[in-house]
Amino acid sequence: MTDRPIEDYAIIGDTCTTALVARDGSIDWLCWPCHDSPALFLRLLDEDKGGACEILLEGLRETRRRYRPGTTILETTFVTATGTLTLADFMPLHPLDEVPDEGPDGAPHGRIVRLATCEAGTVTGRFRVRPTFDYARDGAALEPEAGGTVLCRRLAKPEGVRVAASVPLTIAGDRVEAAFALRAGEGASLVLAHREDDDGDVGSAAASLSATQGYWEEWSGRCTYHGPHRDDVLRSALVLKLLTHAPSGGIIAAATTSLPEAVPGTRNFDYRYVWMRDASFTVTAFVNLGYVREAAEFLRFLRDADKTRGRDLKLMYGINGRVPEEEILGHLRGWRGVGPVRIGNAASGQDQYDIYGEFLVALHAFLDAVDYDPPVKVNDHLPEALGHLTDHVIRCRDEPDHGIWELRDEKRQILHTKGMLWVALDRAVQIAQEVDVASPERVEEWRRVAAEIRAEYHEKGWNAQVGAYTQAYGSDDLDAAVLRTVLFGAFDAHAPRVAATLDAVSAGLGDGDLVYRYRNDDGFDHPEATFAACAFWRVGCLALAGRTEEAEPLFARLLTRGNDLGLFAEEIDAATGEQRGNVPQGFTHMAIINHAVRLDRAARHRESRTDEPCQWAVGA
Repeated sequence: MTDRPIEDYAIIGDTCTTALVARDGSIDWLCWPCHDSPALFLRLLDEDKGGACEILLEGLRETRRRYRPGTTILETTFVTATGTLTLADFMPLHPLDEVPDEGPDGAPHGRIVRLATCEAGTVTGRFRVRPTFDYARDGAALEPEAGGTVLCRRLAKPEGVRVAASVPLTIAGDRVEAAFALRAGEGASLVLAHREDDDGDVGSAAASLSATQGYWEEWSGRCTYHGPHRDDVLRSALVLKLLTHAPSGGIIAAATTSLPEAVPGTRNFDYRYVWMRDASFTVTAFVNLGYVREAAEFLRFLRDADKTRGRDLKLMYGINGRVPEEEILGHLRGWRGVGPVRIGNAASGQDQYDIYGEFLVALHAFLDAVDYDPPVKVNDHLPEALGHLTDHVIRCRDEPDHGIWELRDEKRQILHTKGMLWVALDRAVQIAQEVDVASPERVEEWRRVAAEIRAEYHEKGWNAQVGAYTQAYGSDDLDAAVLRTVLFGAFDAHAPRVAATLDAVSAGLGDGDLVYRYRNDDGFDHPEATFAACAFWRVGCLALAGRTEEAEPLFARLLTRGNDLGLFAEEIDAATGEQRGNVPQGFTHMAIINHAVRLDRAARHRESRTDEPCQWAVGA
């Protein structure tokens, strides 16, 4: 049974896909060639049936790791009984001579490169590669090739992976192995190549490492945040960049599927798709750090994915098409035996009307960042898209929905949704004040309907018995998502009822520094862990209320909840501190970025000694 904690995993990638590397150097998760392609390595979800790419060392005593600063290049140092070895893992992504206006800003090579260097003494070990195609549903034929490489060919389809190494390869059953015995200063390299025309040349590995490091260092150097949490913010930005799909411009929610949110339980879902909500969050985070091009690339993705220009905006998209139907892979045991393993996502057919507010927040932030002078392909369709999106808001303002938490029971009049509908119209009005996107009569309609929606949720969302704004109209259930609406201005952070709601959420949903999304019955059999982003929302509400003396130390403590590399999954088990859910989770890393920015602006606001209220639309 797999016993590696979720926080044991690091991520590498090339803005096409990602791989997860365990603390012991085993690559236990890889979908190739795209984020949502079938997994080739999936020991993460089944120790026995799932393949991996391992490094096995004799006399191993100690392991430590880090990322090279400002990069996604993972360095793991192994101390053995006889020496020390450092392993550099990366997926090559080289700079372009000239970055185009649209499209990838780097050149991915469709490779994984592993460079092992003996730093001291002697080290003996081997690489071992065991591919398991199509989530271990298809077999592999291992074929030696001229030149010493091995082609791992999928049986059912004409595709495969080429293995090359600087030391001889051998085939042992369903595995390819590369043994090495190194002295100080010597090295061994392994290359996995996905493209058919890639011969797996290992001679270029060192040059590729240098080029990849140059790409990431240049990208990181453009981060505009220089506050006290720069290292954490930059690591989160690098995670979000890895979750992009450069060929399409899409942004996925997380790198994995089916890591459980509850142990035991059945809350296992596939997050390798482009959620409108999560991607919009990420766009806002990118804009807050000066990465405007990444925001523009997501708009390119939407332009291609939604030919209706907002008339038929979907909740989620596949990277290259529709989200597949949800399917259970019953032959896989799941992480620590906690199933089921799911691919696809049934929530793609839900009604979640808050997405209109989420997207318009991101669009407004992008337009503001480019001084309302967007690329022609955005500007030309802006009036039509705004018209369609605001039509949606007005049409669904009285409709129940499944909401941000994708509740799989009945639809409700969810307060968070209502607040985000107001946000949608508010941002549309703000955009219209800067550019000619609608007639004065239409803009006035947006203002009028926004005011009506706001008055309604202030009245119907308040529960006097509970003493808080609750999850839905007429509900007694608390919901941390209400805090998000405060962050976007749907409620006044200084209002007494908002203060009471913050206190109620902290008491009723809080567990120390951590916060549950909600505690009401949602149709699943076991309660989930705390939701990491909700704890950061509490930081934001405290900051907006002027309670920075509470917000700042809380934020600092929450950052320590990540793993040793600063990576976060979706949830945290309050009792054990272990991470839960898919990893790394864009939702959490976006919250880290936006609240670091919010606290930095709060500090500068205090230094200015102004009496003006402190309100910023920096996202959630």
